[in-house]
Amino acid sequence: MWFWLSIAALICWSGSDLFSKIGCSDPSDKRSHLKMVTAVGMVMGLHAAYEIFIGKTEISFDIILTYLPVSLLYIGSMALGYISLRYIELSVSSPICNSSGALVAIMCLITGGIGQTSTGQLIATAIICIGVVGLGFAEAYEDEEKRAARQQKGNRKYSKSALAIILPLAYCILDAAGTFADSLVLEKLSEDSSNVAYELTFFTAGICTLIYTLIIKKEKPVLKRTLPKYVGAVCETAGQFAYIYAIGDSEHVMLAAPIISAYCAASVVWSHAFS
Repeated sequence: MWFWLSIAALICWSGSDLFSKIGCSDPSDKRSHLKMVTAVGMVMGLHAAYEIFIGKTEISFDIILTYLPVSLLYIGSMALGYISLRYIELSVSSPICNSSGALVAIMCLITGGIGQTSTGQLIATAIICIGVVGLGFAEAYEDEEKRAARQQKGNRKYSKSALAIILPLAYCILDAAGTFADSLVLEKLSEDSSNVAYELTFFTAGICTLIYTLIIKKEKPVLKRTLPKYVGAVCETAGQFAYIYAIGDSEHVMLAAPIISAYCAASVVWSHAFS
């Protein structure tokens, strides 16, 4: 089951990548990353309400507090990822960000050993990890003339500054730490309760960013900019739902993490198709 859940997360999160990029691509919208956090927080809050009141998922302050370190790692990494979308192409940002799956696999090997993992599974994991990392480098060192021609066609120009690389790398490290911590915390908490705890924490972050952008900065929502953000938020929430169950299988977390991270390959396809 973990395999199909990993594939579901891969598909949903590649869609989230695409629509988040569209929603954060306007250079005149300097707070697009905060508005993206708001969108994801609102959608996750609605799903959490459904799980609590309809699905009868157990939730308490203690559960939220136990899962809080993981939630903060994930939310922090995603906020950095949304900021990076302003400075770097999705086809470069996504592979770098999602090299986190390779880091998780390495962490699992270091702390837990190979265990019952077969040679074939180890080879498959290595291939995915190498492919994800290699894809990022291949896109980063693309021929400048070809890159310029593609960006001109899409009427966009992206920076190759240090910030454009540091942000995705920071995302990668935080996300890897969150995924690794997640696999440990899920040994104590159920997947349902953990997911709701995460969604409620993200909802709180969404409320904070909404107050800041809408009330303090008085920036009114623009439908053309806002709609892609919420489509991306729906994809993100669906992907998170599949992910939490895939990663909850502690015996296969070393395999699931790199598979899910491979969604960057689909993101690269989407980015070129819609650029």
